[in-house]
Amino acid sequence: MSRKDAPAKGKSGSKAKPNGMGKAEYLEKLAPLQLELNRLARWVQHEGKRVLVLVEGRDTAGKGGVIAALSDTLNPRQCHVVALGKPSERERSQWYFQRYVPHLPAAGEIVLMDRSWYNRAGVEPVMGFCTPAQTKAFLDQVPRFEQLLVDDGILLFKYWLCVDQAQQEQRFAERLADPMKRWKLSPIDLQAREKYAAYTAARETMLKASHRDHAPWTLVDFNDQRRGRLTLIRHLLDRLPDTAVPDAPIELPPLAGELLKERYKGQPKPI
Repeated sequence: MSRKDAPAKGKSGSKAKPNGMGKAEYLEKLAPLQLELNRLARWVQHEGKRVLVLVEGRDTAGKGGVIAALSDTLNPRQCHVVALGKPSERERSQWYFQRYVPHLPAAGEIVLMDRSWYNRAGVEPVMGFCTPAQTKAFLDQVPRFEQLLVDDGILLFKYWLCVDQAQQEQRFAERLADPMKRWKLSPIDLQAREKYAAYTAARETMLKASHRDHAPWTLVDFNDQRRGRLTLIRHLLDRLPDTAVPDAPIELPPLAGELLKERYKGQPKPI
């Protein structure tokens, strides 16, 4: 597992928080799930399937951490993480879904979206970045848009990560205190602290409009991020075929002659 998937740096991440899962237990339970994810990736590639996973939730919920846990051991040429920034002037003039369409998976690919088109149902209306009419139009269109994706064969999964406000406040404080996490804090995050109830109302409106049989939402408790990651990964694996695809046989025959060492002429030299 890479550094980016470490639950925390420094002393704050060395032990389990009260009622939280310890790091050693988490890693022990994560390892077999990541093996299953690799088997799943081989099946996706072998069958030419297209898998799209949307990860949504409140600030500090743990979107980046679970996406890292999902993708960390997979081939980055096959598994793509999409985290779009602020839209450009041109993108703001397009059909709303247009900027997301180029990032949809092709055959054999898995795409993990760290936030998605559902920005228009959450952060944008809550923070005043879009008009009520734009949100209404989005909520009317999104079930039909997702129906088109599913009808075309995309395997679509939508996850919302749940976190209580007390836990959210604790995580904001940790980010402020840890220079290695300070980059995660933005002015928008600070404003969002006062809008917990507004985000709740926006989420409920979103669920009512977009929780459909063809594209259902799954809510996952992320008050304990490690336990939440395991729950989400297990849920995703359980909803895709457990079909083993054998690895292509690879042999490493002995090399002819003795092993060679690196040799350098002139500059530069290795450090």
